[in-house]
Amino acid sequence: MAESPHASLIKALPYARRYARALTGSQSGGDMLVAQSFRDISLDHKSDLSPRNQLYSAISKRVAADASATGACVSDLTDRCILLLTILEDVSLNDAPHIFDISEGEVTERLKRAEKKLKSASGTSVLIIEDEPIIAMDIEDQMLQCGHTVTGVAHTQEEAISMARISPPGLILADINLGNNGNGIRAVNEILENSNAPVIFVTAYPESLLTGEQIEPAFVITKPFDPVALAIAAWQASTAGQIPIP
Repeated sequence: MAESPHASLIKALPYARRYARALTGSQSGGDMLVAQSFRDISLDHKSDLSPRNQLYSAISKRVAADASATGACVSDLTDRCILLLTILEDVSLNDAPHIFDISEGEVTERLKRAEKKLKSASGTSVLIIEDEPIIAMDIEDQMLQCGHTVTGVAHTQEEAISMARISPPGLILADINLGNNGNGIRAVNEILENSNAPVIFVTAYPESLLTGEQIEPAFVITKPFDPVALAIAAWQASTAGQIPIP
């Protein structure tokens, strides 16, 4: 029995939540955007897009329309949307033109503009919470290459809390499972009692953190991670509050 369009869209919601949360910089803002965009999709209309891409398209168009209504720069916002989708969400360059109703050439140009802004962006201070030393070194090296400073590399829950207390970070990048050394989510929750730093969580099972049924992170990177995706997530996490998304 064929799956209904509604059921197919429901299955794609975790990916839509990840994109919308990264775009807005918050769980609440992202999930509200997904709910509004879900209602924008007509189930009676036959679409050539996959359910996942239908949601990406609806979210992107709603954000652009809202930004236009407030007088914000829609072009800059669209550049960022395309970068997030093609790198963080693995949308192909063949699908992106259909999602945004633009040509392949325009997608390429917008990607170049967004990547240029990424390279010229100023850095922030990063606290890394990761119990695997080699992975922690890779993350630290990537953050330094992106122009960020690293306030500390914590291998345990206790170390993370102590380091954040001594040197409050501008961004937290945390593994969820620290093995016998504690829990990344609990460490972050305690740190955030006295901080409003954005957080990127790294996990092999991102869908488990994107249900919309509890307090969940705005930024989630799948493990093993692509260094470019990590760089873009760090940029987006530290600058999401600077872009006008109603």
